[in-house]
Amino acid sequence: MAGLRLSPSAVVLIAANLVPLAGVLFFGWSVFATLLLFWVENVIVGAFNLLRMALAQPDNPLMWVAKAGMIPFFIVHYGMFTTVHGAFVLTLFGGVHERGLPGPTAFLHAVQGAGIWPAALALAASHGVSFAFNYIGAGEYRTAALAKLMTRPYGRVMVLHVVILGGGFLVQALGAPVAAVAVLVVVKTGLDLVGHLREHAAPGAPTPERPRTTGPAW
Repeated sequence: MAGLRLSPSAVVLIAANLVPLAGVLFFGWSVFATLLLFWVENVIVGAFNLLRMALAQPDNPLMWVAKAGMIPFFIVHYGMFTTVHGAFVLTLFGGVHERGLPGPTAFLHAVQGAGIWPAALALAASHGVSFAFNYIGAGEYRTAALAKLMTRPYGRVMVLHVVILGGGFLVQALGAPVAAVAVLVVVKTGLDLVGHLREHAAPGAPTPERPRTTGPAW
């Protein structure tokens, strides 16, 4: 990773993730509060992805027509996907048991009770900076492909879903020591940063996983 230069949006991402880390280290956040915050961030990711789809400028006129169907489909599909993920967090870590999937009120009450609003706003600001700096400022909206935007959030959410929920169970099994919860936040931050750098790397630039070499890339 020699010579890697962090963009302003990457720096803001790291700074925003310091807020939940401070919550764990200095305010005694539980595993549930931490995982709930990560779930809220998934909602934020979906909201900004919706904006990306809405502002994309495809060259093919037919894709403008397709946007009218793709955007509602994304709202329903990603909304259900995220709701099920949130239901796991509420049920398995928050002790919230409801018939069927929880509604918006249940999630709002959980967020209020956990006291994670300041951190949620910081993460929303981080994604807002990335959206403004990269998607709008760097002109990514001019070349964005709607098909890729449709699937863009799922890779991140699935990785975090597996790693974070798995880590949450492990931390709970250890008795939820502060150090273990803090490590969980650091791991999540690292995953976010690597994904961010790969997504916004300039064409042909080396990424954290695949640095440029002089030989063939295997």
